[in-house]
Amino acid sequence: MSDCNTRIIAPSLLASDWGKVGEEVRRADEAGSDWLHLDVMDGHFVENISFGPQFVSAVRPHTSLTLDTHLMITRPDKYLEMFIKAGCDRITVHVEAEHDVADTLANIRAAGLQCGLALNPATSLEEVKPFLGQIDLLLVMTVVPGFGGQSFMEAETMPKVAEAARIRSEKGLGFHIQVDGGIDHATVEIAAANGANVMVAGTALYGAPDMPSAVKQMRG
Repeated sequence: MSDCNTRIIAPSLLASDWGKVGEEVRRADEAGSDWLHLDVMDGHFVENISFGPQFVSAVRPHTSLTLDTHLMITRPDKYLEMFIKAGCDRITVHVEAEHDVADTLANIRAAGLQCGLALNPATSLEEVKPFLGQIDLLLVMTVVPGFGGQSFMEAETMPKVAEAARIRSEKGLGFHIQVDGGIDHATVEIAAANGANVMVAGTALYGAPDMPSAVKQMRG
């Protein structure tokens, strides 16, 4: 696992032009991105529908970048096998979803993938504490998940990031802390100051006039 003190930039494909997804994937790659973030939404766990395992399969041949897949779905356990076969490198599931969290994380790990656990802005860090020793990544959502273009929820989310970083250090754990939602060149520094190291950004990167310089700027 890469060092959890290294800043990692992960453009969100949700903000790309899906009509030319191969080109958009390569654009992120050539811009110097570290990972690609794929937001899967089922229209049930969140109010939006994005894409499924077939889309992940379509992305995979275009890049060797880490495919960091975030399942915003009610039953991640039920669809796990499909996403594993689609070529994900890491699968992040929500603590609020309807599944046995420990079991789902163990199944992701057993398939040889990295596993992540996500929590929404309204969810307390207490909910994920029992699983921190079992994960490669903790995703603290910095907006209410479902739609892009929302504002960064600093007051609700940064104390959780700071607390997770403190626990990680105290217990000698190695999980990454990822933030997703409203991340741009200003908020990335707030997140980093609180202990986050993986920055998911959609519009700020895919919508930038010059993606390589936007990635470089976000890396700091």
